Amino acid sequence: MSGSRSSSPNSNSGWSLKENKMFEEALAYYGEGTPNLWDKVSSAMGGIKSAEEVRLHYEDLVDDVRTIESGRVPYPKYKTQGFWTRG
Repeated sequence: MSGSRSSSPNSNSGWSLKENKMFEEALAYYGEGTPNLWDKVSSAMGGIKSAEEVRLHYEDLVDDVRTIESGRVPYPKYKTQGFWTRG
């Protein structure tokens, strides 16, 4: 895949903070190797997102991480102190 799909209709912009949190918790609960993972994550989210929407959301996030790690996008500079501060 070339570039991130962050501006696509299937991007994070269509997901609320609550939906993202539900997605993250379900993904952490089931783990990446789980059979029928996207169906299970969708179900854990109460069916508010389809298995296909969940899969695409995951792929978008993976693409974003790869883009950041490749150095094409700088790490964000957070205005916090402690462990997560880069600089």
